[in-house]
Amino acid sequence: MRVAAVGASAALTLSACGSTNDAGGSGGKAGGEGKVGVILPLLTSPFWQSYNDYVPKMAKSEDVDALKTVNSNSDPAQQITDINNQLNQGVKGLVVAPIDSAAISAGLDQAERKGVPVVAVDVAPEKGKVAMVVRANNVAYGQKACDYLGDEIKTGKVVQIMGDLASVNGRDRSKAFRACMKDKYPKVKVLEIPAKWESDTAASKLDTLLNSNPDIKGIYMQAGGVYLAPTIQTLKSKGMLKPAGTKDHITIVSNDGIPQEFKAIRKGQIDATVSQPADAYAKYGMFYIKAAMNGEKFKPGPTDHGSTIVRLPNGMLEDQLSAPLVTKENVGMFHDDDQ
Repeated sequence: MRVAAVGASAALTLSACGSTNDAGGSGGKAGGEGKVGVILPLLTSPFWQSYNDYVPKMAKSEDVDALKTVNSNSDPAQQITDINNQLNQGVKGLVVAPIDSAAISAGLDQAERKGVPVVAVDVAPEKGKVAMVVRANNVAYGQKACDYLGDEIKTGKVVQIMGDLASVNGRDRSKAFRACMKDKYPKVKVLEIPAKWESDTAASKLDTLLNSNPDIKGIYMQAGGVYLAPTIQTLKSKGMLKPAGTKDHITIVSNDGIPQEFKAIRKGQIDATVSQPADAYAKYGMFYIKAAMNGEKFKPGPTDHGSTIVRLPNGMLEDQLSAPLVTKENVGMFHDDDQ
């Protein structure tokens, strides 16, 4: 994906804080030098494949000595083992995309005991210490999807294909979409599919739901990387995949912003996606881990790359990166062959 944030300078228009308490995170003892471990949640999604491809490029551009990425294969326990293995290899910093918001705390505690700073990408841990969370505003994902579908449909049924509710991302998107529909579009009925970021689960449950609700007017997919292909295939198999702008078209909004979604928008198979910045996740993950290894601290406030650093209820700082809504009107700004 191409996102405007990547063109921004790495320097933030923020003042440094004088204490860890002010920063809400843990500083490093590495003096800015040393290997950095990068741990992925999974590699079965095009989104994470894209992020994985960006990591070495962004590490180089930020002058970070990153080890080859490690894939935890959607297993929270394995991710803790992966963190421990990296620490035993003597890494001086970790960039981790947590699988489970709560379970990751065991790994964060291990890192803290060894004085190794951690930057969390995509998912905010529930507790523990991190130097920064690099993440888009997932509440906005659900709200943007709600507004697009609500404005298009006005009345009728929509289905929300949810992510894993053990993840703060799945919870934020689900709650925001549900609350927005209830408050702003009371004539729209929301049906829900808990799919745990699993494509097979999404396909089978959507098939069953459509059998009993053939009058669905809209679909919100919380992760195009895993839900796009099974959703398109399920609709095709039922003769329900109608091009945008034609009679009986089911309006579809996704999250991720992967090349496959941009192609689907151009083809009229889906209508919109809220684009997660995989490139910016990699870039600013590297930027913040280098800063943490140098002992730098940050305060809440605007950055020079179009985002805002906020303090989360648990005290952590989160750089909430921009996530634009991509539709047929602006999809030309994005490359569907860019990895």
